[in-house]
Amino acid sequence: MNSFTSYSNEKNFLALILITLSYWFFMLSDGALRMLVLLYFFKLGFSPITLAYLFLLYEFLGMLTNFTAGYLSKNFGIKRILYSGISLQIFALYFLALVPMDWQSSLAIIVIILFQGLSGVAKDLTKVSSKSAIKLMAPISKDASLFRWTAIITGSKNSVKGMGFFLGCFLLVYLDFQNSLLVLGLILTALFVGLIAKMPDIKEELKSPTKLVKVFSLDPRINLLSTARLFLFGARDVWFVVGLPIYLASALTQNHFFSADTAFLIIGVFMASWIILYGITQSIAPKILSKQMKDNPVGVSQRWVAYLIFLPALISVASYFNGSEPTIIFTILLIITLLIFGFFFAINSSLHSYLILLFSPKERVNMNVGFYYMANAAGRLIGTFLSGLSYIFGGLTMCMIVSASMLFLAWYFTNKMVRSGNSRNKII
Repeated sequence: MNSFTSYSNEKNFLALILITLSYWFFMLSDGALRMLVLLYFFKLGFSPITLAYLFLLYEFLGMLTNFTAGYLSKNFGIKRILYSGISLQIFALYFLALVPMDWQSSLAIIVIILFQGLSGVAKDLTKVSSKSAIKLMAPISKDASLFRWTAIITGSKNSVKGMGFFLGCFLLVYLDFQNSLLVLGLILTALFVGLIAKMPDIKEELKSPTKLVKVFSLDPRINLLSTARLFLFGARDVWFVVGLPIYLASALTQNHFFSADTAFLIIGVFMASWIILYGITQSIAPKILSKQMKDNPVGVSQRWVAYLIFLPALISVASYFNGSEPTIIFTILLIITLLIFGFFFAINSSLHSYLILLFSPKERVNMNVGFYYMANAAGRLIGTFLSGLSYIFGGLTMCMIVSASMLFLAWYFTNKMVRSGNSRNKII
């Protein structure tokens, strides 16, 4: 009898499915909103550093939310935190869609930054509740490991977010900015109504109020893993958020090779494909790593992050010799190398998502997941800021040099975790 039919708590399993579906639709809207904002304001002529600023509050408030989300879900429950996250996202989408605004004004920029920040809060409330639900509600048995469940749910979420990237580009080409936001708001509202109607009661062991200081972990493995996660995601976002889309937009529209709208669709297809393939790789990571994971999963993570360092280093060297003007040969090399990067990055990300749950006892899983994703958001905040700054000072070459440097730091802290002697765990 497989794990699905043998699972005794059907209500909790139904809740896990509904939470996962909600997370998917939420990430669809999140990915679409990111591309809408980035490409619309690039089209209006804003500089790379300004485009990076649009996402800084999003990442900063996401970091703060992760810091408190474990505490909140520990005291108020997964369902309330999930509902709060989706409600905030719906409010942000409707406000930006329905409030008249001259989007080239300084006031509009402030409004976008503030509501992007609100969306960051919403995203990470939803993320923490969803990731905690895996540990608390997933049917773990001999034929359904914690690693496999984590990989499937995390990977599928990222594939859906990739579809959101394309959806955002598609909506921007065929609808205006505000109508695109309205469509996203209506989709998420319909989901939310269905979620409330179908969500069963969830039996959680809610404790008496926990002090916020308890969010900080005393387990050195959690702290080292979180630090490695910070540099891992910073290394991706330093080129992914601003540098790559702007480079591709410049390359595709050079000498009027493509119109701006066509270029946006191509960028959307590539970035969506990258995220979707990244998500698929995350989902199958347990099969790829099955033989390697029998001894020391942290040692496996150390090896895979070492492989990753060489890819942005290769791109930075090729970019330096290519010069400042985009060329077809370099662009093709860039795309191929970044697809390979996505494969190795997905394996590393999947390993991290598994390790945080493996290292966390059930009574602290909400707190540890929140702390860990606070570090994840801090990495994205740093990466986002450095993406615009690096592109201003050194173009794509500088973005890739910074990326390789951050990956080396991710390897360093993973290596410290291996050397600590506490990284060997029984695989669940």
